[in-house]
Amino acid sequence: MSTQFQAFKNKVEHCLCAPGDGVFTVNTAKERKAALRNKLYGQTENVDALWRDSLNELPNSPHKAVMLGISSDCGGGILRGANWGPLFLRSALIDQQTQCRSFDLGDVRVIPHLLHDKYLNEATITNCQKALYGNDNNDHFVSPLSITEDVCDSFYATFQDKGIFGIGGDHSISYPLTKAYLKAKRSQGKRTAIIHFDAHTDLLVERLGIDLCFGSWCTHILEFLPAPHHLIQFGIRSSGKPKSHWESTFGVKQHWAAEIIERGAAAVAADTIAQLKADKVDEVYVSFDIDALDAQFASATGTPEENGLTPQHALDILSAIADEFPITGADMMEIAPFTDSSLVGQSSSETTLREGAKISAFLIAAMNR
Repeated sequence: MSTQFQAFKNKVEHCLCAPGDGVFTVNTAKERKAALRNKLYGQTENVDALWRDSLNELPNSPHKAVMLGISSDCGGGILRGANWGPLFLRSALIDQQTQCRSFDLGDVRVIPHLLHDKYLNEATITNCQKALYGNDNNDHFVSPLSITEDVCDSFYATFQDKGIFGIGGDHSISYPLTKAYLKAKRSQGKRTAIIHFDAHTDLLVERLGIDLCFGSWCTHILEFLPAPHHLIQFGIRSSGKPKSHWESTFGVKQHWAAEIIERGAAAVAADTIAQLKADKVDEVYVSFDIDALDAQFASATGTPEENGLTPQHALDILSAIADEFPITGADMMEIAPFTDSSLVGQSSSETTLREGAKISAFLIAAMNR
Protein backbone atom coordinates (compact mmCIF):
# COMPACT_ATOMS: atom_id res chain seq x y z
CA MET A 1 0.00 0.00 0.00
CA SER A 2 1.61 3.25 -1.14
CA THR A 3 2.13 6.18 1.19
CA GLN A 4 0.00 8.38 -1.06
CA PHE A 5 -2.92 5.94 -1.04
CA GLN A 6 -2.66 5.52 2.73
CA ALA A 7 -2.91 9.30 3.17
CA PHE A 8 -5.91 9.38 0.84
CA LYS A 9 -7.56 6.49 2.69
CA ASN A 10 -7.03 8.20 6.04
CA LYS A 11 -8.75 11.31 4.71
CA VAL A 12 -11.64 9.29 3.32
CA GLU A 13 -12.14 7.44 6.60
CA HIS A 14 -12.45 10.77 8.39
CA CYS A 15 -14.42 12.83 5.87
CA LEU A 16 -16.67 10.20 4.31
CA CYS A 17 -19.00 7.50 5.62
CA ALA A 18 -20.61 4.33 4.32
CA PRO A 19 -22.82 4.60 1.18
CA GLY A 20 -26.24 5.97 2.04
CA ASP A 21 -25.21 7.20 5.48
CA GLY A 22 -24.48 10.75 4.31
CA VAL A 23 -28.11 11.78 4.52
CA PHE A 24 -28.81 13.08 8.02
CA THR A 25 -31.43 11.15 9.98
CA VAL A 26 -32.22 10.42 13.61
CA ASN A 27 -35.08 7.91 13.58
CA THR A 28 -37.23 9.10 10.71
CA ALA A 29 -36.63 7.12 7.49
CA LYS A 30 -33.82 5.08 9.04
CA GLU A 31 -35.38 2.02 7.39
CA ARG A 32 -34.31 3.51 4.05
CA LYS A 33 -30.68 3.29 5.11
CA ALA A 34 -31.18 -0.24 6.39
CA ALA A 35 -32.65 -1.34 3.04
CA LEU A 36 -29.63 -0.01 1.13
CA ARG A 37 -27.23 -1.60 3.60
CA ASN A 38 -28.87 -4.97 2.97
CA LYS A 39 -28.55 -4.53 -0.78
CA LEU A 40 -24.90 -3.51 -0.60
CA TYR A 41 -23.60 -5.68 2.22
CA GLY A 42 -26.27 -8.31 2.94
CA GLN A 43 -26.59 -7.03 6.50
CA THR A 44 -27.37 -3.91 8.50
CA GLU A 45 -24.85 -4.28 11.34
CA ASN A 46 -21.12 -3.53 11.29
CA VAL A 47 -21.52 -1.78 7.95
CA ASP A 48 -19.04 0.95 8.82
CA ALA A 49 -16.29 -1.63 9.33
CA LEU A 50 -17.19 -3.38 6.07
CA TRP A 51 -17.06 -0.07 4.20
CA ARG A 52 -13.65 0.83 5.69
CA ASP A 53 -12.29 -2.59 4.73
CA SER A 54 -13.59 -2.17 1.18
CA LEU A 55 -11.48 0.96 0.69
CA ASN A 56 -8.36 -1.22 0.55
CA GLU A 57 -9.69 -2.69 -2.72
CA LEU A 58 -9.79 0.65 -4.54
CA PRO A 59 -6.24 0.61 -6.00
CA ASN A 60 -6.88 -2.76 -7.66
CA SER A 61 -10.49 -2.16 -8.62
CA PRO A 62 -11.16 -2.90 -12.31
CA HIS A 63 -13.69 -0.07 -12.42
CA LYS A 64 -12.60 3.39 -13.53
CA ALA A 65 -15.88 4.92 -12.31
CA VAL A 66 -15.81 5.67 -8.57
CA MET A 67 -19.12 6.65 -7.00
CA LEU A 68 -19.33 9.44 -4.42
CA GLY A 69 -22.57 10.54 -2.76
CA ILE A 70 -23.07 14.10 -1.50
CA SER A 71 -26.38 14.28 0.38
CA SER A 72 -26.67 18.05 0.56
CA ASP A 73 -29.44 20.37 -0.58
CA CYS A 74 -28.33 23.46 1.32
CA GLY A 75 -27.25 25.08 -1.97
CA GLY A 76 -30.73 24.69 -3.47
CA GLY A 77 -33.76 26.54 -2.28
CA ILE A 78 -36.93 25.98 -4.31
CA LEU A 79 -38.26 22.57 -3.25
CA ARG A 80 -35.86 20.75 -0.94
CA GLY A 81 -35.29 17.01 -0.78
CA ALA A 82 -32.36 16.29 -3.12
CA ASN A 83 -30.35 15.20 -0.07
CA TRP A 84 -32.06 11.81 -0.48
CA GLY A 85 -30.87 11.46 -4.08
CA PRO A 86 -27.67 9.47 -3.38
CA LEU A 87 -29.42 6.83 -1.28
CA PHE A 88 -32.42 6.37 -3.59
CA LEU A 89 -30.42 6.45 -6.83
CA ARG A 90 -28.03 3.79 -5.55
CA SER A 91 -31.03 1.56 -4.77
CA ALA A 92 -32.51 2.19 -8.22
CA LEU A 93 -29.21 1.32 -9.89
CA ILE A 94 -28.95 -1.93 -7.92
CA ASP A 95 -32.55 -2.94 -8.64
CA GLN A 96 -32.96 -1.73 -12.22
CA GLN A 97 -29.50 -1.50 -13.79
CA THR A 98 -27.96 -4.78 -12.72
CA GLN A 99 -25.18 -4.50 -15.31
CA CYS A 100 -23.93 -1.23 -13.79
CA ARG A 101 -20.58 -1.53 -12.05
CA SER A 102 -18.50 1.00 -10.13
CA PHE A 103 -16.43 1.28 -6.98
CA ASP A 104 -18.45 2.96 -4.22
CA LEU A 105 -16.29 5.36 -2.24
CA GLY A 106 -19.14 6.24 0.13
CA ASP A 107 -20.82 9.50 1.13
CA VAL A 108 -19.52 12.87 2.24
CA ARG A 109 -20.32 13.53 5.89
CA VAL A 110 -22.93 16.28 5.77
CA ILE A 111 -24.04 18.79 8.35
CA PRO A 112 -27.30 19.77 6.61
CA HIS A 113 -27.15 23.45 7.62
CA LEU A 114 -23.78 24.11 5.96
CA LEU A 115 -22.70 24.84 2.39
CA HIS A 116 -19.05 25.98 2.20
CA ASP A 117 -16.48 26.68 4.90
CA LYS A 118 -15.78 30.17 3.59
CA TYR A 119 -19.19 31.24 4.89
CA LEU A 120 -18.35 30.15 8.48
CA ASN A 121 -16.49 31.80 11.32
CA GLU A 122 -13.71 30.03 13.21
CA ALA A 123 -15.87 29.18 16.23
CA THR A 124 -18.48 27.49 14.05
CA ILE A 125 -15.82 25.53 12.18
CA THR A 126 -14.29 24.35 15.45
CA ASN A 127 -17.66 23.26 16.84
CA CYS A 128 -18.52 21.41 13.62
CA GLN A 129 -15.13 19.69 13.55
CA LYS A 130 -15.89 18.33 17.03
CA ALA A 131 -19.33 17.18 15.89
CA LEU A 132 -18.13 15.47 12.70
CA TYR A 133 -14.76 14.12 13.76
CA GLY A 134 -15.05 13.69 17.52
CA ASN A 135 -12.21 15.95 18.59
CA ASP A 136 -10.80 19.43 18.05
CA ASN A 137 -7.33 18.31 16.96
CA ASN A 138 -8.00 18.19 13.25
CA ASP A 139 -7.99 20.53 10.29
CA HIS A 140 -10.62 18.79 8.14
CA PHE A 141 -13.27 20.83 6.37
CA VAL A 142 -16.82 20.67 7.69
CA SER A 143 -19.11 21.86 4.87
CA PRO A 144 -20.19 19.55 2.02
CA LEU A 145 -18.78 21.66 -0.83
CA SER A 146 -15.46 22.10 0.96
CA ILE A 147 -15.16 18.42 1.93
CA THR A 148 -16.07 17.31 -1.59
CA GLU A 149 -13.40 19.43 -3.25
CA ASP A 150 -10.74 18.36 -0.75
CA VAL A 151 -11.51 14.64 -1.14
CA CYS A 152 -11.69 14.90 -4.94
CA ASP A 153 -8.39 16.80 -5.11
CA SER A 154 -6.75 13.97 -3.17
CA PHE A 155 -8.53 11.34 -5.27
CA TYR A 156 -7.29 12.72 -8.59
CA ALA A 157 -3.77 13.12 -7.21
CA THR A 158 -3.81 9.44 -6.21
CA PHE A 159 -5.72 7.89 -9.15
CA GLN A 160 -5.04 9.54 -12.49
CA ASP A 161 -6.72 6.70 -14.40
CA LYS A 162 -10.04 6.80 -12.50
CA GLY A 163 -12.88 9.33 -12.30
CA ILE A 164 -15.57 10.38 -9.85
CA PHE A 165 -19.25 9.79 -10.57
CA GLY A 166 -20.93 12.18 -8.15
CA ILE A 167 -24.50 11.78 -6.92
CA GLY A 168 -26.34 14.75 -5.43
CA GLY A 169 -27.84 16.55 -3.87
CA ASP A 170 -28.53 19.97 -5.33
CA HIS A 171 -26.51 21.28 -8.26
CA SER A 172 -24.18 23.44 -6.17
CA ILE A 173 -22.32 20.17 -5.55
CA SER A 174 -21.13 20.14 -9.15
CA TYR A 175 -18.95 23.15 -8.33
CA PRO A 176 -16.39 21.21 -6.24
CA LEU A 177 -16.75 18.07 -8.39
CA THR A 178 -15.97 19.87 -11.65
CA LYS A 179 -13.42 22.23 -10.13
CA ALA A 180 -11.34 19.33 -8.78
CA TYR A 181 -11.70 17.48 -12.09
CA LEU A 182 -10.69 20.48 -14.21
CA LYS A 183 -7.69 21.31 -12.02
CA ALA A 184 -6.48 17.71 -12.18
CA LYS A 185 -6.88 17.42 -15.95
CA ARG A 186 -5.15 20.75 -16.50
CA SER A 187 -2.16 19.55 -14.47
CA GLN A 188 -2.08 16.43 -16.68
CA GLY A 189 -2.04 18.59 -19.81
CA LYS A 190 -5.53 17.47 -20.87
CA ARG A 191 -7.96 19.76 -22.69
CA THR A 192 -11.44 19.33 -21.25
CA ALA A 193 -15.05 20.34 -21.75
CA ILE A 194 -18.11 20.26 -19.53
CA ILE A 195 -21.28 18.79 -21.05
CA HIS A 196 -24.10 20.23 -18.95
CA PHE A 197 -27.73 19.06 -19.15
CA ASP A 198 -30.17 21.36 -17.37
CA ALA A 199 -33.41 23.30 -17.75
CA HIS A 200 -31.59 26.32 -16.31
CA THR A 201 -28.34 28.07 -17.22
CA ASP A 202 -26.90 28.10 -13.66
CA LEU A 203 -24.98 31.18 -14.77
CA LEU A 204 -25.92 33.65 -12.07
CA VAL A 205 -23.04 35.43 -10.38
CA GLU A 206 -24.79 35.04 -7.05
CA ARG A 207 -28.23 34.29 -5.66
CA LEU A 208 -29.49 36.29 -2.69
CA GLY A 209 -25.89 37.27 -1.89
CA ILE A 210 -24.49 33.71 -2.00
CA ASP A 211 -22.01 33.11 -4.81
CA LEU A 212 -21.95 29.28 -4.69
CA CYS A 213 -25.37 27.73 -5.18
CA PHE A 214 -27.44 25.67 -7.57
CA GLY A 215 -28.05 28.69 -9.80
CA SER A 216 -24.48 29.98 -10.05
CA TRP A 217 -22.04 27.07 -9.96
CA CYS A 218 -21.35 27.18 -13.72
CA THR A 219 -20.22 30.80 -13.55
CA HIS A 220 -17.50 29.95 -11.06
CA ILE A 221 -15.95 27.00 -12.91
CA LEU A 222 -15.47 28.86 -16.21
CA GLU A 223 -12.01 30.06 -15.19
CA PHE A 224 -10.82 26.45 -14.87
CA LEU A 225 -11.84 25.52 -18.43
CA PRO A 226 -9.50 26.02 -21.42
CA ALA A 227 -12.06 28.58 -22.68
CA PRO A 228 -15.62 29.55 -21.63
CA HIS A 229 -17.21 27.93 -24.68
CA HIS A 230 -15.91 24.59 -23.40
CA LEU A 231 -19.02 24.69 -21.22
CA ILE A 232 -21.73 23.31 -23.53
CA GLN A 233 -25.27 23.36 -22.18
CA PHE A 234 -28.23 21.24 -23.35
CA GLY A 235 -31.94 21.47 -22.55
CA ILE A 236 -32.11 25.09 -21.37
CA ARG A 237 -35.65 26.51 -21.40
CA SER A 238 -36.37 28.28 -18.12
CA SER A 239 -34.59 31.62 -18.28
CA GLY A 240 -35.47 35.25 -17.86
CA LYS A 241 -33.01 36.17 -20.62
CA PRO A 242 -32.54 34.89 -24.17
CA LYS A 243 -29.84 32.51 -25.35
CA SER A 244 -27.92 35.41 -26.91
CA HIS A 245 -27.49 37.06 -23.51
CA TRP A 246 -25.88 34.04 -21.89
CA GLU A 247 -23.63 33.21 -24.82
CA SER A 248 -22.44 36.79 -25.31
CA THR A 249 -22.04 37.57 -21.61
CA PHE A 250 -20.26 34.40 -20.52
CA GLY A 251 -18.94 32.98 -23.79
CA VAL A 252 -20.58 29.58 -23.25
CA LYS A 253 -22.27 27.44 -25.91
CA GLN A 254 -25.94 26.55 -25.48
CA HIS A 255 -28.42 24.22 -27.20
CA TRP A 256 -31.85 25.02 -25.83
CA ALA A 257 -34.51 22.34 -25.50
CA ALA A 258 -36.63 23.79 -28.33
CA GLU A 259 -33.67 23.58 -30.72
CA ILE A 260 -32.95 19.94 -29.80
CA ILE A 261 -36.62 18.98 -30.21
CA GLU A 262 -36.90 20.81 -33.53
CA ARG A 263 -33.58 19.81 -35.15
CA GLY A 264 -33.23 16.40 -33.52
CA ALA A 265 -30.65 15.06 -31.10
CA ALA A 266 -28.43 13.66 -33.87
CA ALA A 267 -27.95 17.03 -35.56
CA VAL A 268 -27.19 18.81 -32.31
CA ALA A 269 -24.78 16.07 -31.26
CA ALA A 270 -22.99 16.33 -34.61
CA ASP A 271 -22.51 20.08 -34.10
CA THR A 272 -21.18 19.47 -30.60
CA ILE A 273 -18.73 16.82 -31.75
CA ALA A 274 -17.48 19.15 -34.49
CA GLN A 275 -16.95 21.87 -31.88
CA LEU A 276 -15.11 19.55 -29.50
CA LYS A 277 -12.84 18.34 -32.29
CA ALA A 278 -12.12 21.89 -33.44
CA ASP A 279 -11.25 22.81 -29.86
CA LYS A 280 -8.94 19.76 -29.61
CA VAL A 281 -10.72 18.48 -26.52
CA ASP A 282 -9.21 15.32 -25.00
CA GLU A 283 -11.79 14.36 -22.36
CA VAL A 284 -15.23 15.48 -21.20
CA TYR A 285 -17.16 15.69 -17.95
CA VAL A 286 -20.94 15.34 -17.96
CA SER A 287 -23.04 17.13 -15.34
CA PHE A 288 -26.67 16.08 -15.52
CA ASP A 289 -29.45 17.93 -13.71
CA ILE A 290 -32.50 15.66 -13.89
CA ASP A 291 -34.72 18.67 -14.66
CA ALA A 292 -33.18 18.77 -18.15
CA LEU A 293 -35.81 16.12 -18.81
CA ASP A 294 -39.40 17.18 -19.34
CA ALA A 295 -41.52 17.18 -16.18
CA GLN A 296 -43.44 14.14 -17.40
CA PHE A 297 -40.20 12.16 -16.97
CA ALA A 298 -38.71 14.08 -14.02
CA SER A 299 -41.22 15.53 -11.60
CA ALA A 300 -39.40 14.51 -8.39
CA THR A 301 -37.00 17.41 -8.41
CA GLY A 302 -36.80 20.89 -6.94
CA THR A 303 -37.60 22.77 -10.15
CA PRO A 304 -39.46 20.57 -12.66
CA GLU A 305 -39.97 22.23 -16.04
CA GLU A 306 -42.24 21.40 -18.98
CA ASN A 307 -41.22 21.44 -22.69
CA GLY A 308 -38.01 19.63 -21.93
CA LEU A 309 -35.99 16.77 -23.33
CA THR A 310 -37.02 13.15 -23.43
CA PRO A 311 -34.63 10.63 -21.90
CA GLN A 312 -33.92 9.41 -25.44
CA HIS A 313 -32.85 12.89 -26.51
CA ALA A 314 -30.31 12.91 -23.71
CA LEU A 315 -29.06 9.38 -24.33
CA ASP A 316 -28.72 9.97 -28.08
CA ILE A 317 -26.56 13.06 -27.50
CA LEU A 318 -24.49 11.35 -24.83
CA SER A 319 -24.01 8.21 -26.94
CA ALA A 320 -22.77 10.22 -29.89
CA ILE A 321 -20.32 12.17 -27.72
CA ALA A 322 -19.12 9.02 -25.91
CA ASP A 323 -18.35 7.38 -29.27
CA GLU A 324 -15.89 10.18 -30.05
CA PHE A 325 -14.53 11.36 -26.68
CA PRO A 326 -13.71 9.73 -23.34
CA ILE A 327 -16.16 10.63 -20.57
CA THR A 328 -13.86 10.63 -17.55
CA GLY A 329 -16.06 12.32 -14.94
CA ALA A 330 -19.79 12.78 -14.42
CA ASP A 331 -22.56 13.50 -11.96
CA MET A 332 -26.33 13.15 -11.55
CA MET A 333 -28.00 15.95 -9.61
CA GLU A 334 -31.31 17.20 -8.21
CA ILE A 335 -33.27 13.95 -7.83
CA ALA A 336 -35.53 14.58 -4.85
CA PRO A 337 -37.45 11.33 -4.26
CA PHE A 338 -39.80 12.62 -1.55
CA THR A 339 -40.57 15.80 -3.50
CA ASP A 340 -42.86 14.77 -6.32
CA SER A 341 -44.46 17.96 -7.58
CA SER A 342 -46.28 16.31 -10.47
CA LEU A 343 -49.90 16.99 -11.28
CA VAL A 344 -52.48 14.23 -11.51
CA GLY A 345 -51.73 12.06 -14.51
CA GLN A 346 -48.08 13.05 -14.68
CA SER A 347 -45.08 11.07 -13.55
CA SER A 348 -44.13 9.83 -10.11
CA SER A 349 -40.88 9.79 -8.18
CA GLU A 350 -40.41 6.20 -9.39
CA THR A 351 -40.35 7.48 -12.97
CA THR A 352 -37.78 10.14 -12.10
CA LEU A 353 -35.57 7.57 -10.40
CA ARG A 354 -35.94 5.11 -13.26
CA GLU A 355 -34.87 7.65 -15.88
CA GLY A 356 -32.11 8.99 -13.66
CA ALA A 357 -30.81 5.47 -13.15
CA LYS A 358 -30.80 4.77 -16.91
CA ILE A 359 -28.75 7.86 -17.66
CA SER A 360 -26.47 7.30 -14.66
CA ALA A 361 -25.81 3.71 -15.75
CA PHE A 362 -24.89 4.93 -19.23
CA LEU A 363 -22.47 7.50 -17.82
CA ILE A 364 -20.86 4.99 -15.46
CA ALA A 365 -20.42 2.51 -18.32
CA ALA A 366 -18.89 5.25 -20.47
CA MET A 367 -16.46 6.15 -17.70
CA ASN A 368 -15.46 2.51 -17.30
CA ARG A 369 -14.61 2.30 -21.00
